[in-house]
Amino acid sequence: MLNDQTENIEKLFYSIGEVATRYDVNTSLIRFWEKEFDIIKPQKNKKGNRLFTKEDLRNFDLIYHLVKERGFTLQGAKQKLKHQPEDTLENVEMVRKLQKVKSFLVELKSKL
Repeated sequence: MLNDQTENIEKLFYSIGEVATRYDVNTSLIRFWEKEFDIIKPQKNKKGNRLFTKEDLRNFDLIYHLVKERGFTLQGAKQKLKHQPEDTLENVEMVRKLQKVKSFLVELKSKL
């Protein structure tokens, strides 16, 4: 029962390792995207460790969608985010919703 409650608590900050795990990429790619895309602005603690916010994660969602899922070049992704950020956000949200529906249907099928 405790796990159900703790899963609903949102974290304020995420480490670079947590972000890399979320997208199944190396931490070096996260650092690279941070340098390439000015919309990623992590805070740093006294040790210099990056601390990413929910907004950073939403921006990583956009970057990941464009670069990894849609095959954009980095320059193409930058241009798309600069000129049509709303379209990209809508596409990402739609893909995520469809993935949830798919996983629900697969789970439902397995129970039949």
